[in-house]
Amino acid sequence: MRFWGRHGVLPEEKRLGGPFRVDLEIDLREPRVFRDRLRDTIDYRAVYGIARRMLEGRRFTTLEALADRLARSILKSRKALRVRVRVTKLAPPLGVNMTAAVEAQRNAKEGR
Repeated sequence: MRFWGRHGVLPEEKRLGGPFRVDLEIDLREPRVFRDRLRDTIDYRAVYGIARRMLEGRRFTTLEALADRLARSILKSRKALRVRVRVTKLAPPLGVNMTAAVEAQRNAKEGR
């Protein structure tokens, strides 16, 4: 998923924003997900909505906090056993050609 967000430490990041990519891995809680019914699995439209609200509607100073909060929000669906979130800042304003990424993993046993 790709979004435009205003996350970071520098004033330019907060003011101008920049492009972000979010990659997710979700382990499901129930084996019944293979019955091919949406109600038995995670609705990816809902996951996209959670990610969009988090990336476009909020502001975080660190990628670590953003990735952690996103993972915890997805776990609230109660259908996920484990969530791994990777948030990549595609064009940080550091004066060099690079990306910055953080990965957070949370599971249902750790709590939401």
